[in-house]
Amino acid sequence: MATDVILKNANVITMNPAQPRAELVAISGDSIFHVGGNDEVDRLTGRFTKVIDCAGKTLVPGFHDAHLHLFSLIRKLTSLDLSPAKVRSIADIKEAIRKVATSKPPGAWINGTDYNEFYLEGKHCPTRWDLDEAAPNHPVVISHRSLHACVLNSKALELAGITNETPEPDGARIERDLATGEPNGVLIGMLNFVRSHVMPRFTEDELIEGAALADEYFLSHGITSFQEATMRNDIGRWETLCDLKLNADLLSRVTMMAGADFWGDFKERGMRTGTGDNLMQLGAVKIMLEIEPEQEELNKLALDIHTAGYQLAFHAVDERTVASAVTALEYVNPHSSVAGRRHRIEHCGECHPSLLERIKKLGLVIVTQPAFIYYSGERYLATVPGSQLPWLYRIKAPLEKGVVVAGSSDAPVVSANPLMGIYAAVTRQAESGQTLLPEECISVDQALALYTVNAAYSSFEEKVKGSIAPDMLADVVILNDDLTCVPPEKIKDIKVEMTMIGGEVVWEA
Repeated sequence: MATDVILKNANVITMNPAQPRAELVAISGDSIFHVGGNDEVDRLTGRFTKVIDCAGKTLVPGFHDAHLHLFSLIRKLTSLDLSPAKVRSIADIKEAIRKVATSKPPGAWINGTDYNEFYLEGKHCPTRWDLDEAAPNHPVVISHRSLHACVLNSKALELAGITNETPEPDGARIERDLATGEPNGVLIGMLNFVRSHVMPRFTEDELIEGAALADEYFLSHGITSFQEATMRNDIGRWETLCDLKLNADLLSRVTMMAGADFWGDFKERGMRTGTGDNLMQLGAVKIMLEIEPEQEELNKLALDIHTAGYQLAFHAVDERTVASAVTALEYVNPHSSVAGRRHRIEHCGECHPSLLERIKKLGLVIVTQPAFIYYSGERYLATVPGSQLPWLYRIKAPLEKGVVVAGSSDAPVVSANPLMGIYAAVTRQAESGQTLLPEECISVDQALALYTVNAAYSSFEEKVKGSIAPDMLADVVILNDDLTCVPPEKIKDIKVEMTMIGGEVVWEA
């Protein structure tokens, strides 16, 4: 085969058990065709071969984030940063909003992201009246780090049509002043409604600009593939993502889940899980268990989607919702076998041993977020009941049971940097230095697998992604250090130096 690119003098961690380490990777077209030693350079080099000397740096498969939210990430990258790294009090939030308001005409929206009351002085959530003080002439919405809550000021509440008389929405909550019953601006489970039906949509130029920022963000962290996991994903979202891919505004490979409300539209178009190509494909159908129907209806929905040929992905964090997802699939199994279908539990934040046994029996995949341990571990230790802590974001126990566990970030909830997730999976250390369930620590090789071979398995792509071997896509990343050799606490400091997708260099430090 004609050799287009050779990567030589590399410390190659292949994630291929048949050849765990190598020094050289040869690429033809968009695929790897040979993995071997430096002594083969001359034999493989042709007249037009581009040779990249890795100078002993570590080469790994391109990272694969199995669950994130692209459009929310774009919102974050184009919005006011209210994360704990930027603000420590409600006064800080007000001052940050006040500064933005001075540069915007009255009536223009102000959007802030990533506030977290646990890390604010007094641990109180801001209210509409706080935001009114900062920007009385602008509609303001700030979203919680979890994306499950937001705060609107009075102008934004007015535009949303939320008043004293507004009833509680299904599966959501409008917080109110205890004395007057007036909404205080804090909305639980309503951010999707606010962004979809109240705030103006991205213009085409804003979307392209935001996608470019997201693309840079992914590639700089070595993310060559990601799975878009938003419950609002419909045909329109599919077409938008296809346009971004066709116009090369987004270079990372994309698997898009379909929202449970829209799966029938995809079915009508003859699209199933796996429809598409290695640049963009349709993934699982995502069901949000916090807002979906009672168990009997959930069972029927799961059976309908399963028998129509789709993979299922259940958003299930606490023990109750994980159990509900498992129960639904146990209902499906006698009607139509779930073996080999790789149905997924997204998050699986609380997994009791009895639940883990049932997950193993059904052959389910767990898609977890190790970096939650680092960014939220302090809060978990302070707020999660002691009876639940032993089952929190377990990784080692499922792996030892033979359950495939894939890694993800849930970005923009936390940083999409896979090396931060790998660090957290290996050390179980919170940002505060506290350790959460040290007995669940895993090896570096296991943690790297979460973001490579296991993530590829979760989307039926392990034959083309996730390892460095012949016939695999040439998606690789050069790191400035060997994560298997540095002290565990240094893993989070490792940087990406180069990212390649399909044999093309798409990002360099």
